[in-house]
Amino acid sequence: MRTIYTYGLFLVLFTFVVAPLLGPEYRLSVPSAEATEQLNDSYGDRLGTVRFPLSCSDAANQLVERGGALLHHMTYNGARASFAAATQQDPECAMGYWGQAMTYIHPLWSDKPSRGDFETGRALVAEARARGQKTDRENAYIAAVSSYYEAGWTKDEAANLRNFEAGWENAYRRFPEDIEAASFYALAHLATASPGDKTYQKQKKAGAIAETILVQVSDHPGAHHYAIHAYDYPLLAYKALNIANNYGEIAPDIPHALHMPTHIFTRVGLWDESIIFNKRSAEAALKHPAGNKISLHYPHALDYLVYAYLQQADDDSAKQVMDELLILEGSFQTHIAASYSFTAIPARYALERQQWADAAALDPGLPANYPIGKFPAMEAITYFARALGAARSGNVAMAKQAYEKLVALQGKAEKTSAYWANQIEIQRLSAKAWITYQEGREKEALGVMQQAAELESLTEKHPVTPGEILPARELLADMLLAMGRYKDAQAEYESVLRRSANRFNSLYGAGVAAEMVKNKEEAVWYFKKLMETTGNVETDRKQVQHAKLYLTRNQMTSGGNTYRSAEDMGS
Repeated sequence: MRTIYTYGLFLVLFTFVVAPLLGPEYRLSVPSAEATEQLNDSYGDRLGTVRFPLSCSDAANQLVERGGALLHHMTYNGARASFAAATQQDPECAMGYWGQAMTYIHPLWSDKPSRGDFETGRALVAEARARGQKTDRENAYIAAVSSYYEAGWTKDEAANLRNFEAGWENAYRRFPEDIEAASFYALAHLATASPGDKTYQKQKKAGAIAETILVQVSDHPGAHHYAIHAYDYPLLAYKALNIANNYGEIAPDIPHALHMPTHIFTRVGLWDESIIFNKRSAEAALKHPAGNKISLHYPHALDYLVYAYLQQADDDSAKQVMDELLILEGSFQTHIAASYSFTAIPARYALERQQWADAAALDPGLPANYPIGKFPAMEAITYFARALGAARSGNVAMAKQAYEKLVALQGKAEKTSAYWANQIEIQRLSAKAWITYQEGREKEALGVMQQAAELESLTEKHPVTPGEILPARELLADMLLAMGRYKDAQAEYESVLRRSANRFNSLYGAGVAAEMVKNKEEAVWYFKKLMETTGNVETDRKQVQHAKLYLTRNQMTSGGNTYRSAEDMGS
């Protein structure tokens, strides 16, 4: 067992090692010997404990282990630099080439390698096969990564990921006591899980493997990381709460490691914890650029941060974060996570505050120095917000214009991702429902809104997002509330809370719905829960003022009321 530390013998300034390895032009190149002696990726001396099979020189072994830990943290550029430095120290170090090939595969991210990067990875696998005397375990690792590349580059990433899963399953079954093979199998197994499988069969299996590893090595980076991904679902999140609390302390200088716990905090509605860790993640991300560009981990952390602030009604803090992101100078790493954040944050800021006119006026071109149009599903977020905002502020003509753009973007997304095209379909139906409602066809509108909510219930959120821009079922509850169907509205708000704990608008909506049918006990419960969620935040939101007034009038602002979960409230 070896705990990863920074090795002073191999320090080099980060920008001189990582930056040359970022582009598709990289082909088996490695840092110079002089650079290797100075290797300093600035990720600190705490990365967790790993156990890799190694037949390289001692100096190269240390770099491979560091690269392996960074690989588990999905810090792919830093890992690649460390693996490359290992092959400079020991050109016959097969695991150095193996590791570089692994860094081009991002199983849980929606960014399959370009054709050039794919061919680089395949060439690295061939190099790993050709180099040095290898143990059986090392050969099994090389065979596992080779399984991803052997069919060649295709537009269907799912097929290569299935091969990747099979390759790591073979390694895992051959060496069942090998915690690294087990970790990579858990990761690959997760990558092939269906978003529509509500039994969570693969997620549960991957999580169980990760938990078994943590019994043996309590600070294993991959086991922490993959367990959080495995349990990042409403019904499973509680299983990862302790793991989430630990992960950020294992690697306190890794942006992604600091962010990952907030996937679980968001699921269970722990907004203070989410704010703390996403602030730390964003700060760390600015210290670790992607070459000469601002890392994707920066806007990604800010999206989760803004979401948490908005659930606490801390609108001033949310706006400050949004403004800082959109005026930040410099180029950003082009990635789906960054693209999502750039459109989601302004949309959330308007829609969560129910500032419909502001949503209708959103600019899809922000920030000006980023190619939003490269990702149609992300661009669609702005037009969903515009369509919904215009409809709910009574401007049907403007809503229809945005709706048509949304439909066009859905057509583009269908060519690249069935998942994201389906997300746009949910948005399209939601926008159509509210346009129809404003046109006076309430029964038809309700049917369309129910269709959107049911479609959403059959899918899961992508790891790139803390939650839907606005949940379709929450929009359904809003419509029922507007129609005076208060008990039905409350049931739908409670359904939202089972999926997304402590959402401000659903807590408030459930309270209002209970109030309207004079169910004082349940109204008080939800309004007190709302006040607990917002804490001591100073806010101008009228919902908070209404909740305070109701609680005061009912003389139940403190004591005498037992909190119940949304499940207990039932429907």
